[in-house]
Amino acid sequence: MGISVVACIVLSAILMLNAQQSNGALSAETQMLIEEANMSGPYLGLVIPNSFEMDPLLQSPNFTSSNLFVDFSGRRFRFGTIANKQVILVMTGLSMINAAITTQLLLSVFNIEGVVHYGIAAHANPSFNLADVVIPQYWSHSALWSWQRYGEGPQDELPLEANGDYTREFGYLNVANYTVNVTDGSSYDNSLNNIWFQPEEVFPIDGTPEERQHAFWVAVDPLYYEISQKLEELELERCLNATTCLPHTPKVARVQRGTSASIFLSNAAYRSFLHDKFNITPLDMESASVALICLQQRVPFIAIRSLSSSLSGDPNEASKFITIVSKNSVTAVVEFIKQLSLHQLTK
Repeated sequence: MGISVVACIVLSAILMLNAQQSNGALSAETQMLIEEANMSGPYLGLVIPNSFEMDPLLQSPNFTSSNLFVDFSGRRFRFGTIANKQVILVMTGLSMINAAITTQLLLSVFNIEGVVHYGIAAHANPSFNLADVVIPQYWSHSALWSWQRYGEGPQDELPLEANGDYTREFGYLNVANYTVNVTDGSSYDNSLNNIWFQPEEVFPIDGTPEERQHAFWVAVDPLYYEISQKLEELELERCLNATTCLPHTPKVARVQRGTSASIFLSNAAYRSFLHDKFNITPLDMESASVALICLQQRVPFIAIRSLSSSLSGDPNEASKFITIVSKNSVTAVVEFIKQLSLHQLTK
């Protein structure tokens, strides 16, 4: 074969590889790494919002890195073990969209037996304190809305409700109820009217393609939730040092519900509304997204969140103890994996 022909073949291969990579396709080297990794699976996928929440686990003596990582689609998938269980760690980045993309990549590409999502979260439940760890049984996405026009009320059908696109099943927020500085005792209204909470459209892998189902509350895996009860005996960190401690001892507790939205929620009135309306405890920006992907892919899932906000109204307390908040979430996740591994060994 002539040198010019060989050169053309090599050049064509390089151009094809570059085209694949520029179009987001996996390179041959990445595909080989994935295939080799999957032969050693299955893995427990640990889905983590950001480096602040991931680094304490990477630095934990309970995590042993295999020194393998796979980079693609802007994500790094790190391999290792916790309590003799093979795990893949991946960081999502902020918000519902990033969490959904990352979780779908994890489940589509790797051999995954289940997903554990963890991190820090705000909260709305006055029964809990800063640095407590909570494990909800159900998650919802609370920022998919039908915003009703002014002049219509709860008795009026929503646009496209008859088609099954929207519903009044899950209730609404009446903005007028949060009007302030009304002193004359007269009735009042608000042109922002009512916001109705909507379920997500989901398309499970065992369903009919393009035939939608709806989900508002997504349950975590029943076995995972049962195992997580053992975490309630866990001792969590309370002190930064010998002289700086929280005024309470943090605890782990299972709770009924958590919710997510791509909203950084500092507003006390809306947090109270979510707790009163839906019995919400943790509020974050990713968990429901991970839950919805796992629901559609029929993969076991649980989320564990350490509470990073204080309902006492002192923002300085939260910022001072944020390191403990992050560490407590990792402590709970490691213990959950230990208990899951023990359960699988003894069943």
